[in-house]
Amino acid sequence: MSGQIMVQRAADRPRTRLPWLDSSHSFSFGSHYDPANMGHGLLIVNNDDRVQAGTGFSTHPHEDMEIVTWVLEGALEHKDSEGNRGLLYPGLAQRMSAGTGIWHSEMNPSPTDDVHFVQMWVLPDESSITPGYQQLDINGELDKGGLVPIASGTGRDAAITIHQRGAELWGGRLRPGETVGLPDNRHVHLFVAAGSVELEGAGTLQEGDAARLSGAGSARITAGAERGAEVLVWETA
Repeated sequence: MSGQIMVQRAADRPRTRLPWLDSSHSFSFGSHYDPANMGHGLLIVNNDDRVQAGTGFSTHPHEDMEIVTWVLEGALEHKDSEGNRGLLYPGLAQRMSAGTGIWHSEMNPSPTDDVHFVQMWVLPDESSITPGYQQLDINGELDKGGLVPIASGTGRDAAITIHQRGAELWGGRLRPGETVGLPDNRHVHLFVAAGSVELEGAGTLQEGDAARLSGAGSARITAGAERGAEVLVWETA
């Protein structure tokens, strides 16, 4: 296995803490600007967010961005200016294409429980498209094990589509001790959303850790023996 693997520990990620939000950023985001950390391949945002009960992100705009949201615990309510509404929960793949411009809100509708989710932004391969929205429950596929295609612009039969022909997102709820191979692409970003994994060539990654693989081939990961792992894996050309 050639190429490079860079591990980013959870404790080393920039963090935004507000009374209602605890957010960790894999890349430059908001006031956390670092010109040397603007993304990995086409992935430019990977935020690990915890939002308190009854709060959330009020209506705000986006444009020319493919935004994928993946809930780990709790529920998140989506509303946008195109009339789309959705209740996001674990195992539901969701994509919003901002295109020419869209306003949306993401609120935690629960009066008692926090919501934990990962939001990921990928650059589109065409600007000024018509804004769009898509969601699909894939819990049945995830329960089979292995890596499941969540979002794809490559033409693969994934749960949801993105407007970027060079990008694909895989997800897995790996059983304790389960081993899978990562995609072999120019840029691969592995995020451990829950549990832990052993990454070939890099060692143990705990919850909240990430690894950036650059031309590293199809490295394997093995889920921790106690809890297993939930992982999100982007590959971009």
